[in-house]
This record gives sequence, structure tokens and C-alpha cells, in this order.
Amino acid sequence: MHSFEKADLILNSEAIFTGVEDKPISGSVAIKGRYILAVGSNEEIKDFIGPNTKVLHYGEKLIMPGFQDFHLHLFLGSLSQDSVSLIGAKSEQETAEMVKIFADSRPDDPWVIGFSWYHVFWDDKKLPHRSTLDKLIPDRPVFLFNAECHGAWLNSKALELIHVDRNTPDPPFGEITRDENGEPSGFLYETAMGLAKEAFTSIPRVRKERILQNFMGQAARLGITTVSDMLPLPNLELGDLDLYQAFEEKGKLTTRIQFLTALNGDLERPRMLRKKYNSDKLMFSGLKQFLDGVPTTYTAYLLEPYSDRPETRGNTLIPVDEVKQWIVDADSEGFRIRLHACGDGAVRLGLDSFETAQTVNGIRDSRHTIEHIEVIHPDDLNRFSELGVIASMQPEHLAVSDRFKENDYLDRLGKTREHLTWPINTLKQHGAKMAFGTDFPVVDLDPMVEIYRAVTRVFNDGNPEDGWNPDEKITLAEALRSYTLGSAYGGFREHDLGTLEKGKLADVIVLDRNLFDVPIEQIREAKVELTVMDGKVVFQD
Repeated sequence: MHSFEKADLILNSEAIFTGVEDKPISGSVAIKGRYILAVGSNEEIKDFIGPNTKVLHYGEKLIMPGFQDFHLHLFLGSLSQDSVSLIGAKSEQETAEMVKIFADSRPDDPWVIGFSWYHVFWDDKKLPHRSTLDKLIPDRPVFLFNAECHGAWLNSKALELIHVDRNTPDPPFGEITRDENGEPSGFLYETAMGLAKEAFTSIPRVRKERILQNFMGQAARLGITTVSDMLPLPNLELGDLDLYQAFEEKGKLTTRIQFLTALNGDLERPRMLRKKYNSDKLMFSGLKQFLDGVPTTYTAYLLEPYSDRPETRGNTLIPVDEVKQWIVDADSEGFRIRLHACGDGAVRLGLDSFETAQTVNGIRDSRHTIEHIEVIHPDDLNRFSELGVIASMQPEHLAVSDRFKENDYLDRLGKTREHLTWPINTLKQHGAKMAFGTDFPVVDLDPMVEIYRAVTRVFNDGNPEDGWNPDEKITLAEALRSYTLGSAYGGFREHDLGTLEKGKLADVIVLDRNLFDVPIEQIREAKVELTVMDGKVVFQD
């Protein structure tokens, strides 16, 4: 006679995607404390039901592991939702007017902060000038991130406060854009954004607490139980580790946070962070750096020139020898490294650097990672699996414009490179380990959008009918796994997270439909009905 432990909570459904099998199974998940007691048929699970066990029946709704967003900017994203969004603006003037309305509604904010304007989508496609903001907001500093968060538009008051004038030199790997008179135009590019740190250090603690609480609520509502928080932007590190820790101590961290700090040659701080933050819910996860920018603004680093601007192939943000040295040094101390690389030239540089680190320091289970991989050279496809490098991708980025015919990548990269643009399936076929995320706030936090894009590759206008580069579509099971087990592996947590199996931590969600059994268009409409993190219900619809 077996005596079975009794579960605190049992979730029952006709459709459980454990992540171990490719298709959902019918049965139940039994949870006790923080852990999964068992997963199996209702017959196998019935002995775990005791007098105090709560049993929830979900019919044919999908039970699955919690989503793990492998690439986002937690603080930046949270702040973006408490700032002005400029995403719909069609001109410089319209953008400035939207900022003015917001600024007037928030008279006490030390800085007026905004997000998501993009001159690429404006009627004249020209970079803006500070004078347009000055006419409407002359006396308060304004800092507006562009849509990709690689540049910012400031007014004159902001430039004055941060002491940027015609004599201020460009910082390494950045640019203070200047007008025809040699004066700063108000646009700071890449590392030059770091000159305006004050915009973020001036944010009061009470606002930070509010936006972090809002993020936790939103993540729980979307079924996200773990995030990989990229603190570094070019020369700007946004995030408040003390606040994260305070939330953890109060039991308010309902999403696990694995964070990364900058790879910049200084290993003193990472050593300290590695020692200090290594709990189950708040964990230092490695070092991050940018190798290039993005193709839409010709700043991604390509092996061959841009098709529509043959005089350039972009450039690296940091000299090649310097970045390689940083990587070798950090690798020798056991740090994991994640590199932003959009262009095929940057992807190759990242792989070369990791290979150099292996040659110098020996091979270990480092799980170094390349982020984005918007285009790749065929010769580099096998190197991910050969070097044990993870491909971290955000499928929603491939549909950056609403309409397929407005897709800038067709012009930038041309026909010969097009078939290996966002090469998700090809990398999988070549044995690369894959992890999915959003890059929030560059795109929305909702995992459903990413899943939908990975399996359809169609734009919001429904084109192309069979998807862009249809060979790069992946199955629903592969997409879900990349967003769960793939990210868990990426965070060195596959032993206790990422699938629904006995003994793993109980990070479990329930969707309002069985994704395997609905028309594909419905995937992005799916909502979460229940989120359990660490055995606790953190969201219930």
C-alpha cells in the first residue's frame, strides 16, 4: 500500500503541453508547496487528492509551463508604460505635440520621458531637431527614446542640464548629432545617450516601485514566470537591483528575474553581483554588450554592403580587438556573455570571439548567446551548435512594419540575403539551441504575438499569404518550447524549470484555449486564465 503525499493544488485538462512531448496529453498536474508532485492521467493523479486539495478543472484549455522571456528591458519597459508613447506619430511636429500634452499632465516629473517615435515611419523620414520641442516645452528637460532604443531626441533644456554643447566631443561608439551650424541637433545616438543618465537617476523611488509593481502584474497576466533582464543599453544601465531585492524580500517578486550587466572590460562589479544575487528568484546571469546597431538605420554590421546604400556595410560599435579581449577575459572567469548582433558581420564577429575564448581558455558549458541574428551568412549556420552558442531571437521583430510591402529589410539586405533573414528554422535544423523573448519595450510583452509570428511569419496585413521566407516557419510545439525550455536552458535552469515534470518548480499557466486545436489566427488572441509561480497563484482570471 503506497502512501501518497497530498497535493495542495491540482490542475486538470484534456490538453497539457508538458514540453516533453510534442502534443498535449490529457490528465492533471499535481502541485505541492513550490514543486510539481506529479504529471499524469487522472487515474494516476487521483491518489494525490486529499481533503484539503484544491482541484481546478479546465476542460479543453491548455495547461503548459510558464513563459520565460529571454530578452527584455524590465525597467525600461516598465517606464515606457508610465511615459508618453509616440508610436503612432507621423511627423516631427505631431510627435512634439503629443509630448506637450503628456508633459502638461505630469507637471511634477523632473524629466519628461517618452518612447517609440521613429523617423523611419514619418512622412519626411528626417531626424528631428531640438527646436521643435523647444517651441512647445522650453523650460523642462525632455528625453525621448526612439523605437529601437538606440537613439534619443532631447530638447535644449535637457542638453543644457547635461552640459552638452558644440564643444562636447562624441563619446566612443556614439554620436552627438550636429546641425549645419555645428550645434547639437538634439539627437543622441548609441553611447551618447549615456550622457543623459540624469533623466533616469532623477526618477523618484515611489515611481520606480509603482512601475515595478505594474510590471509584475502585467507579466503574471501574460503568463510570464521568468524574465532575462538586459540592464545595459549603449552606455546606459537601467534597472534598480536594490528595488528588485526589496520586492523579493517582501514576497512581491512574482516573476523570476535573471539580469545581465555590461561587458566593458571591468570585471570587479560582475564578480560582486555574482556573489550577491544568486537566489532562486533574483539571479545574476552574465554580461551583455552590443556588437552593432540595427539594419533599418544602416547601423547593423554586414559582411557585404547594404543593397540600397552600397557605400556602407555598417560598423561595429566597439573595436574588434577590444571586444574580443573583453570576451576572452570574462570567459576565463566563468562569466556567460550575450552579444547583440543583428547583421551577419556582427553575428560572425560574435561567433569568432566565442571561438577565440574557447581556444584560449578551453571548452566549458558556457552557454554564450547571440541576440537577434536578423541575418546570417550560410557559412556560420553550423557554428552555433559546434560552439554551443545559444540563438536568442524575437520573432515579432521580423514584422517591424505593419505592411509587408513597407518592410525595409527587402531594400536594405536585397535578394541574395533575404532567404536567411530571421533564419529561425534553419538555425534549428543546424542544431542551434533556441530561446525566445520580446525585447520589450521595443515590442509588446505578450508572448502570444511572438508565438504567432514564429509559426506564420505573416505581417499584420496578412501578407505574404504563406509567410515571409516560409521555410523559416517552425511548429507550434517548437515555438512554445523555445519560449519555455529553450529559455530555461539559456538561464542554466533546465533542471528545475521549462517543462512540466515531477520535481520541477511549479511555474504553470493555463490558456483560455488549446492552441493546438484552434485556427492559427487565434493564437495571438489567446489569453491566460491562471498563472502559478513557485506553487503560488499569482494571477487568476
